Amino acid sequence: MTRLPPAVLQDPPLQSVFDALQAGGHRAWLVGGAVRNALLGEPVGDLDLATDAPPETVTQLTQAAGLKPVPTGIDHGTVTVVADGRGFEVTTLRRDVETDGRRAVVAFSDDLAQDARRRDFTMNALYADRGGTVIDLVGGLDDLRARRLRFVGDPAQRIAEDYLRILRFFRFLAWYGRDADPAAIAACRDGRDGLDGISRERIGQEFRKLLMAPDPLPAIRLMADTGVLKKVLPDAAPNRLSALQSPAPWLARLAALSQADLTEVLRLSRSEARDHRILATALAEDWSFHRIAYRLSGDLAQAAALLVQTGPSGPCPGWAEAQAAARPLPIAAADLQPRLQGPALGRGLKAAEDAWIDSGFALPPSALIDIALLAGKTP
Repeated sequence: MTRLPPAVLQDPPLQSVFDALQAGGHRAWLVGGAVRNALLGEPVGDLDLATDAPPETVTQLTQAAGLKPVPTGIDHGTVTVVADGRGFEVTTLRRDVETDGRRAVVAFSDDLAQDARRRDFTMNALYADRGGTVIDLVGGLDDLRARRLRFVGDPAQRIAEDYLRILRFFRFLAWYGRDADPAAIAACRDGRDGLDGISRERIGQEFRKLLMAPDPLPAIRLMADTGVLKKVLPDAAPNRLSALQSPAPWLARLAALSQADLTEVLRLSRSEARDHRILATALAEDWSFHRIAYRLSGDLAQAAALLVQTGPSGPCPGWAEAQAAARPLPIAAADLQPRLQGPALGRGLKAAEDAWIDSGFALPPSALIDIALLAGKTP
């Protein structure tokens, strides 16, 4: 008998949700990621529950217990129960009635096996009762121990129910898997055209999470082999990603994969699109550490330095020195006026700035002025 580590269930707000549901004579189980991560010894995030109580009953019982139910996904049986300021997603056992590759119409059930059969991967279809006993109805425990990622039931059918599961497959492989079920890989390859019907917002969300994994490269390479990566990023180059050291920010990994404008492709936010554009430019133009230290700061500078480095273990020697040396340009427009005006002034300042960076911030102001005057007078 497999049991969860006791500490996972020793959570007073979680116990209060169990209390409320069981007070009405209903059953409840911890389910999904919390069970999976606890068994793997990984950090446990959200604590989600499955129950045989219908959503309206969940609402009534938790409200009567002094908790706050919020109908966050009522059509799919999900009520977020707030206990001691924390939210717990409580979802009624379900079976799929109709699917179209993007969303499902469900019917509520009291059959745990039916609920398990509609889930995506066997390692996500594990339940634990209040005492910590793990319930495995689809062979998820063996797969979890082997770090083997396998769909529940027929992979092609699971994918046809929601084509986003193709990207979820590679994301979970990057985070939790070592071995991918060959039938699952084949189903992802055969079903990849179904991604055309998935919104770019959902694709972008999954791809972000994949790139945040400790080492996404093996999963990315498998995506390329199956033709899935081209569906998401047509110009992606996994070989560039292989040169990037880990750990690295997800946006740096994205810039290594593609320097194209991905704002619409992945529905990047305004700040994400700006930072990706800067990182892509730094990589494409092979910025020096001095240029990065001058132009950028903080996490964005660190990410750019990782992208352009060529050493075996992080940024090459010289990055720390470049950061320490970086200083503002010691001349200003006033030093060049009235000898330079308008576009000529802009050309002169840019030339001086480039020379300042290339010198490692060492040229004296007089030399920078001479460079600026010469550049400004040369159309």
